[in-house]
Amino acid sequence: MHTAHVDGGARGNPGPAGYGVAIHDASGRVVAELSEYLGHRTNNYAEYQGLLAALRYAAEHQIKALKVVSDSELMVRQMKGIYKVRHPELRKLHDEAQSLARRLEHFEIRHALREHNQIADRLANEAMDRGRTC
Repeated sequence: MHTAHVDGGARGNPGPAGYGVAIHDASGRVVAELSEYLGHRTNNYAEYQGLLAALRYAAEHQIKALKVVSDSELMVRQMKGIYKVRHPELRKLHDEAQSLARRLEHFEIRHALREHNQIADRLANEAMDRGRTC
């Protein structure tokens, strides 16, 4: 099973936003680092974009089993169906993520504290920094 550590952030919330994703193979080796500046967005939007990037990577690389680790308790609980998604823009992102996750043979998502998500956090911050130069 591959593991994707995902993070998203926005400075100012909303503000300059970006996501970071670090994907590890079953042996723990980093196989991909993904990040993108998203413009002026919210933190929750950026978190979902990170999740979507991980799920799209899995689809494009024929990964069948994916465990996602995120420091966004809100997104994790929404993906697990514990919390409802009320915001219309997030609802679209949530629905797309659910659709992509269902295509996998195995999908799980769990919450981790920020200090256990350091690579993804660094990548998200680098993406936000790139936005300052745009």
